[in-house]
Amino acid sequence: RRRGGRRRRRGESAEAGGDEDAEEELAAAQAAQDAEDTAEQVEEDAQDADDAEEPEDEDHAGGNSSSRRRRRRRRRAGDSAPEAEQSSADDPERTVVKVREPRKKDERPSDEVQSIKGSTRLEAKKQRRREGREQGRRRVPIITEAEFLARREAVERVMVVRQHGDRTQIGVLEDDVLVEHYVNKEQAVSYVGNVYLGKVQNVLPSMEAAFIDIGKGRNAVLYAGEVNFEALGMSGGPRRIESALKSGQSVLVQVTKDPIGHKGARLTSQVSLPGRYLVYVPEGSMTGISRKLPDTERARLKTILKKVVPEDAGVIVRTAAEGASEDELRRDVERLQAQWEEIKKKSKNGGNAPTLLYGEPDMTVRVVRDIFNEDFTKVVVSGDEAWETIHGYVSHVAPDLAPRLSRWTSEVDVFATYRIDEQLAKALDRKVWLPSGGSLVIDRTEAMVVVDVNTGKFTGQGGNLEETVTRNNLEAAEEIVRQLRLRDLGGIIVIDFIDMVLESNRDLVLRRLLECLGRDRTKHQVAEVTSLGLVQMTRKRVGQGLLESFSETCVHCNGRGVIVHMEQPSAAGGGGGKRRKRARAGAEPLEHDHEAVALAP
Repeated sequence: RRRGGRRRRRGESAEAGGDEDAEEELAAAQAAQDAEDTAEQVEEDAQDADDAEEPEDEDHAGGNSSSRRRRRRRRRAGDSAPEAEQSSADDPERTVVKVREPRKKDERPSDEVQSIKGSTRLEAKKQRRREGREQGRRRVPIITEAEFLARREAVERVMVVRQHGDRTQIGVLEDDVLVEHYVNKEQAVSYVGNVYLGKVQNVLPSMEAAFIDIGKGRNAVLYAGEVNFEALGMSGGPRRIESALKSGQSVLVQVTKDPIGHKGARLTSQVSLPGRYLVYVPEGSMTGISRKLPDTERARLKTILKKVVPEDAGVIVRTAAEGASEDELRRDVERLQAQWEEIKKKSKNGGNAPTLLYGEPDMTVRVVRDIFNEDFTKVVVSGDEAWETIHGYVSHVAPDLAPRLSRWTSEVDVFATYRIDEQLAKALDRKVWLPSGGSLVIDRTEAMVVVDVNTGKFTGQGGNLEETVTRNNLEAAEEIVRQLRLRDLGGIIVIDFIDMVLESNRDLVLRRLLECLGRDRTKHQVAEVTSLGLVQMTRKRVGQGLLESFSETCVHCNGRGVIVHMEQPSAAGGGGGKRRKRARAGAEPLEHDHEAVALAP
């Protein structure tokens, strides 16, 4: 009966239209609908057979059958009505009724590589900013401002500085737990923040990048997204790096990332000069304030900045500016402004490139400048030279914090007293044990950092498996953030939490992760959870990581971790793990001794 009705409707539609192409398209659509209805009819017959075996549910089955028939009639009607009008009260919750349109015959997927107009890197930069703004509008506050301030004040922060020979180490502890570590050696000096007058060696238009000689042996790279086109007089024209830079040209650049592995240093031509309370951006127009400051403080700082910041410059206010007076902010701006004028003067009279125009201060001063504020209860300094440097800087820039400085005079090592060396040794392991018995496995690859969460020895404290897994994941979220900060891991980070059934528990773990990331001063971004239950995030890495500071590449395996044999190794002796492998006859055992990691100075 239904098929006859379809044939009549098909005939009426064919007679109403006179176009042959329309008839072919309609026939194809009806054929697809017939196949769908046939499959649904088979499903209905099976359902009717089941309903016949259960007479007590006859009324309910009849209602479901009528609902399915109504949905089929709406699907045959096409997409002429909106989805909201096609749904009815009889449909189950979250049901979307939509018919897929047949693909047109002349539409074929293109095999040609598509391109965009202008610079790809600039377009990618715009997309990231756009997505960031949209995410900021949709962001739900994780914790209130009062909760954040209460948690920040509840943590006791201590900074410990140890200087011995040519190495200076700084550890940051929160409730006696090491969360950040900085090390500086004379043979491994950081170039981040230095301003150079570089010389363009080569420009690659297809990569939208230029290689700049800054006088450090290996050329540094400057991408198109980091070029200051306004300063080069190209504000109105097309922004292409091959038009802005030529080989042999001198250009003012600043280092943003140190060279890592085979990668050279990263540069930018948009110079920014950090101060105690703010970052001065010459020739900038944007003014930003740290999101970690309360709203009332942000409003107060905005009023002050309108008075002290010149119109042709921009600033980024740091967290340390909380409670700073107008005179302190004005002095900071004037000092950085004079520093920029000196840099411009040197660039015009600097002579042949490459040459250093401005060097960032020592690592000790840089860390104290960027981190030390009212949140720290004290700073313990071991070493005469480090004490003179830190005490002189704090007394000049922030005299109100000078009483919190403490000089270590005991014969006992200060890192041993605060158990910092012990925690550093554990942070260099691949496996990290959680207090309850669970574990983390942290692996670094060329593309990303992967963190795997395991229950390990944790068997729960009553309840069911879902509760045990969720408690383990909550504890792992806190430790993961600590390890990211301590090891200075950056780039793409993927976290594989143990699978949870309830969505509320998944949201709870993600909330805990975001709360702990609020203590991290490094720029980071957490993406949504994937369909496989993986948490994706990114974290900016600037300096040298913890593993690179205390290790060297193995000379035997070249950092791979295994030695490859072209011949198949001999079979194991079988059975338990205490039995050794039987060596192949006539073969000599190949030793693989790794270099020991030395933490002590």
